[in-house]
Amino acid sequence: MNLSIKQFRKIVFVIFSGISGILYAQSPLPEQTNSTQRSDITRAFITPVRIIWTSDDGNGKFVQNAGAILKTGTRQADLNTGNYLRLISNEKGKGGIVLDFGREIEGGIEIITTATNNKPAGKVRIRFGESVSEAMSEIGQQGSTNDHAIRDQIVSLPWLGHIEVGESGFRFMRIDLVDPANIVEIKEINAVSYFRDIPYLGTFKCNDEKLNNIWQTGAYTVHLNMQDYLWDGIKRDRLVWVGDLHPEIMTICSAFGYNEVVPKSLDLARSLTPLPAWFNGISSYSMWWIIIQRDWYMYRGDLAYLKQQQSYLSQLLKLLSIHIDKNGKETLDGTRFLDWPSSENPEAIHAGLQSLMVMAFQAGDEISQALQDKETASLCEASLKRLKKQVPHLGQSKQAAALLSLSGLVPAREADQKVLSMNGVHGMSTFYGYYMLEAKAKAGDFQGAIDNIREYWGSMLDLGATTFWEDFNIDWMKNAGRIDELVSKDKVDVHSTYGAYCYTGYRHSLCHGWASGPTAWMSRYILGVEPLEPGCKKVRISPHLGNLEWVEGTFPTPYGLIKVHHVKQPDGTVKTTVDAPKEIEVVK
Repeated sequence: MNLSIKQFRKIVFVIFSGISGILYAQSPLPEQTNSTQRSDITRAFITPVRIIWTSDDGNGKFVQNAGAILKTGTRQADLNTGNYLRLISNEKGKGGIVLDFGREIEGGIEIITTATNNKPAGKVRIRFGESVSEAMSEIGQQGSTNDHAIRDQIVSLPWLGHIEVGESGFRFMRIDLVDPANIVEIKEINAVSYFRDIPYLGTFKCNDEKLNNIWQTGAYTVHLNMQDYLWDGIKRDRLVWVGDLHPEIMTICSAFGYNEVVPKSLDLARSLTPLPAWFNGISSYSMWWIIIQRDWYMYRGDLAYLKQQQSYLSQLLKLLSIHIDKNGKETLDGTRFLDWPSSENPEAIHAGLQSLMVMAFQAGDEISQALQDKETASLCEASLKRLKKQVPHLGQSKQAAALLSLSGLVPAREADQKVLSMNGVHGMSTFYGYYMLEAKAKAGDFQGAIDNIREYWGSMLDLGATTFWEDFNIDWMKNAGRIDELVSKDKVDVHSTYGAYCYTGYRHSLCHGWASGPTAWMSRYILGVEPLEPGCKKVRISPHLGNLEWVEGTFPTPYGLIKVHHVKQPDGTVKTTVDAPKEIEVVK
């Protein structure tokens, strides 16, 4: 067949590796413009691992051959007949089933139907849940919502076909027939997981399996949020919150090493925030952006990237310097916020903001020195001198105490003994719990921090969590039912009962990246890897095993993995073996 040039230009096959396959596209004419955006997100298909509930309690009136849905299939509709899942509706009721996919995922589901169905097969209601009870809830009930992600919807199923439904954060899924007097036969239901296909370069293993699970769960929580941008939550808060990024990025440095989602998200936030605006409207989040830039540089050593931030950074530091009064007190405007549990304590917020100002100017000074920006470095040094004249009262807020300690405004041991170590893990929070652990480490209370990790984050695992939550209070453990089971009447449904502020009841996110702090903390203080020079050119290996017998793991650097093994000796000393890339200087 002969084609004219004009005809030929209209047919273009663009081949994408991995996810996209082959895409048919029309070549743009000169007066047209279009663009193709690349995504590094891949997909995996997960067979359900168990049936939680059916609408007929197994008597076969509305749900038949339920066990067939647990068999791994081909993901292809075919003409074969067999004993497939059948949902039945009649005048007495409608078929429904709740499935468990074994772990929290970001994504949706695919449903494959058979030839025995009507044309189309009929309507079904799909509900996703991070807990079993959320998957069985109604919109508006106990905070149940379709905010950010549609997790409750009605869809039509095809005859002898395939359909994908939804995108949310979930582990459990409920499907119910909607049409009366109908039978729908389903060959397969698979979860469709969206994730970055990247290796866990960092590892952590010790003789305490709970700590191992906590390290891995924190890493997995952040991994799920590493979508096209770095989100805070995969069900709700699918947004780039800059302060929340800090513990997430520290976890990425410990578990994955470099990933482009970090600079991509930081740059997006910067481009959306022309000065004098604050990141996300929150003044503390602008300070976290500065601290993140310093920490990312220390772990990755990318001076070229840091130089791209120089103009904005210097202007932001000047803006912050304006918000210091003659007595050295911060006068920050915008939303004054540390984290939700401390949000109704203005004295704690001031103490935290005063501390963050010190921490931000300390980071700004380090960055400016690296960039050889003497003017901004001088501004930072002068601002620090003014800020340190004002030392807020220590109070009883663990959030404020942690930041006062980390900034150096209050001695670390004083903050730990008077506030952080009081009343166990009561008063901890998922976001600022990371900084409480950091402050305890600064005070030398490593065993106390390890105990806090076991009790606080470990309690979420005891309730069936596979990711860490937006918020958690140790008091919730009293008579609590597990999130991966139907909650009996004599137990408390933690997901529907608790939560506050913007996350009441089922609106509460059970996969929130800001809660991943123990992963970074354990790599830094138990495994003991501390970068001393940008890009990990020089690191200190200083393990703190507490009551552990041994620990081993790996730590990603720009030059490759550092491999570490520590064993406690009979006399209490620790024997350490380190294998590091030749480009890295290791000190102890």
